[in-house]
Amino acid sequence: MVHVTGTSPAEQSVFAGIDWGGTHHQICIVDHAGKLIVQKRVRHDLGGFAELDDLLDLPGIRIAIERGEGLLVEHLQLRGLPVYCVSPKISARARERYRLSATKSDSFDAFVLADTLRHEHTHWRPLPLLSRDTAELKAVIRDRERIILSQRSVESQLRAVLDTYHPAPLHLFSTLDRDITLDFLADYPTPAQAARVGDKRMDAFCRRHGYTGRVPADQLVERLQPHLLAASEGTTAGKQFTAQLFASQLRLLNQHIRACNKRIDQLLDVHPDAPIFLSFPGIGPVVAATLIAEMGDDRSHYPDARVLLAEAGLAPVTRASGRMHQVRFRYACNHRMRHAIDWWAFVSTRETDWAANAYEQARARGHGKYRALRGVGARWGRVLWRCWQDNTIYNPEKHSSAAAA
Repeated sequence: MVHVTGTSPAEQSVFAGIDWGGTHHQICIVDHAGKLIVQKRVRHDLGGFAELDDLLDLPGIRIAIERGEGLLVEHLQLRGLPVYCVSPKISARARERYRLSATKSDSFDAFVLADTLRHEHTHWRPLPLLSRDTAELKAVIRDRERIILSQRSVESQLRAVLDTYHPAPLHLFSTLDRDITLDFLADYPTPAQAARVGDKRMDAFCRRHGYTGRVPADQLVERLQPHLLAASEGTTAGKQFTAQLFASQLRLLNQHIRACNKRIDQLLDVHPDAPIFLSFPGIGPVVAATLIAEMGDDRSHYPDARVLLAEAGLAPVTRASGRMHQVRFRYACNHRMRHAIDWWAFVSTRETDWAANAYEQARARGHGKYRALRGVGARWGRVLWRCWQDNTIYNPEKHSSAAAA
């Protein structure tokens, strides 16, 4: 451990850059003047993390890394170390400060991260440490997103299989991933079997499987009959086998999504910030969980509503030089947060008069529908930031736009 006496706090600052990898991590540490202290490679295992702890046991150390989550990041945060997430675009541009050539190595990248942090740390914010409830909510909501992506992939594959031998179930109910559609495919897996379904048999099928749709049995039969196309016997037999495999996989993914939804409801019931987010019209459990997970617990991480809007992609980017003045869409942002607020804004235009009026006025000014929704989302974002900072639930009577609608 390095001990420095007779120096100011700024001179005691030490900066580390970690070029992370799947099996090894490259560590570079520089002092306040940019002098190299450590340049070392450690393994991604218990021994490597212990060695890393010894290397980082320096007073006033700050750490830069090109990722905002993972075992390494949480290990550093749990030790109480300030960790700064550096965008790969920033680090790529920072390399040009030191070398014009396109050379690249792990040790050089780690040094660039450390020295860039030395110059810029006063302008950056460290990653906030999440509470246990928020961390669990973040893990579940993000993995739910992965399950949904898998569900969509399997649904597309099942659709492709059905198109080749049995397209009728694709036109029967609203979506292919519904349980009632999968039940029909299980009971009538071939066009020949589906052709025997009449009004009475369809009605019995709907009652047997608890169909909750509003379409009567005779209309379902009318939907079914025009699409009873059939392939050859060999193709039908082979595709029937694979269709049942994809259908069982899709049914399992549906169960996983419902399990995630149930767990999210349970986590929101005990999270202290959940009443704030759920008090807003248009916010359901999934949107609330996403916003809580992405915003975190640390109010100081968003000292101003403009910071929150910028990270959510709701604040446009202005480019002005000479006679040129452009206002552009913000691409660099937290895309999960942007998607959640976009969906919130969309639902709110159907539940609150002021949001609907704001959307229609923006459309009348010539804005596209997504630009108009971002405008509504930005207004909601400012109100959400205020309620979140004050730990108060949303009150439409105190919201001037809502009260005037």
